[in-house]
Amino acid sequence: MNTRLCNILALCCAFATAGTRAEEIIIAVAANFAAPMEAISQQFERRTGHKVRLAIGSSGKFFAQIHHGAPFQAFFSADQAKPAQLERDGLTLPGSRITYARGRLVLWSADPGAVDASGSALKQGTYHKLAIANPKLAPYGAAALEVLEGLGLESASRRHRVQGENIAQTFQFVASGNADLGLVALSQVTRNGKISQGSAWLVPEDLYSPILQDAVILESGRNSAAVNAFWQYVQSDAARKIMESYGYRPPASAATIQ
Repeated sequence: MNTRLCNILALCCAFATAGTRAEEIIIAVAANFAAPMEAISQQFERRTGHKVRLAIGSSGKFFAQIHHGAPFQAFFSADQAKPAQLERDGLTLPGSRITYARGRLVLWSADPGAVDASGSALKQGTYHKLAIANPKLAPYGAAALEVLEGLGLESASRRHRVQGENIAQTFQFVASGNADLGLVALSQVTRNGKISQGSAWLVPEDLYSPILQDAVILESGRNSAAVNAFWQYVQSDAARKIMESYGYRPPASAATIQ
């Protein structure tokens, strides 16, 4: 039996099991993945009858909250390190960790004419404020700092930078006009594979470490049929198409932290 057919059968079995009793599950989701996760959750709810409550925020804060007993049943992080550490700490369902997406970074402005295809606005310093996410809490912030350092702009940009607590707040700084430019997640400005607003430079991926994003089922989701069904659905072709429409690369070749 080929792999594709096995996946289809597993998905059908998960849906059949889940259909016996509707549940509500609570999932913690990194801010960069909010829009695709909302779309995936809505589609999942329509198909299964289960309900999904999403908590959207900083991966770093969720990591701390999970250690303090937050009632999440699954965690979709913006990196690999935090789910791997939760696994080592015994707070997850063994064997549940997956790499669900590979994120990308863009230089973005709400002004349609502010950013060209080479990112010259950043390189030439022709801006007043540049928004990045907190590098200590947000993987996209760490990637942004790598880009600035790689381009030799870290020192020159320092006095112009404003820092968001997470990538959602960083995006809002730019969308509201409080920052001219921002290094944000491609998923925040992409719809159906195209930049949906403003102007953007897709930052070359050789300027920052791969943003591989892992998810894990937490201990409280161990016996949930709905969580199991959702896990199958997130890895389905239907969910993958949604992710790709927001600019995420498939994680098939991504190496997972051991």
